[in-house]
Amino acid sequence: MTPLQNPDEETTSKKVPYHFGEKLREVREHRGYTLKVVAQRAGVSESLVSQIERNHVSPAIDTLLALADVLDINLEYLFEEYRKKRPVHIIRSQSRASVTEHDVIYEELARPDANSADSTTECYIIKIPAGAHTHHGSFGHIGREIGLIVSGRAKFTYAGTEYFLEAGDSVSFSSGSPHQLENDGDTTMEAVWFVTPAERFAK
Repeated sequence: MTPLQNPDEETTSKKVPYHFGEKLREVREHRGYTLKVVAQRAGVSESLVSQIERNHVSPAIDTLLALADVLDINLEYLFEEYRKKRPVHIIRSQSRASVTEHDVIYEELARPDANSADSTTECYIIKIPAGAHTHHGSFGHIGREIGLIVSGRAKFTYAGTEYFLEAGDSVSFSSGSPHQLENDGDTTMEAVWFVTPAERFAK
């Protein structure tokens, strides 16, 4: 006897809050099938089908697939209410968290996930006034960074080599070597910066 034909194995299954019974019964009755017919075609006991329809047991995945095949049910129809809702995080412009270091302002754009800080990415706007520069990367640190100059001019120094960036230019690099972003103009320079793993705004 195969596992699908063993009613005792699934009858004693632990109940979980997945209620497919109403849908299965509704489709079965609509098609005019008896419990016996569905059970025979699915290779399970009539008693098991009855218990599943009454949500007394949660079917094994093989059993559920067999029943869906017999009843010609689209699996999306069965699982539509169990789709995981993935959160959308919005930070309003007037509500951004900010950090100031030596006249350089960092405004948070994306909030790191506090539950997995080792693998998250943080994103922020850097605002550097004329004549100022960043300090945090002066000795290097773990991670990787990507930056986009939004306005103004910048001098980016990486491991002793200088690169000059204009608005629209981007840069990516390993954070392990010393690096510094300096305003090379006479107005405030702004850049969008991505860093992984999160450090500055990680809680």
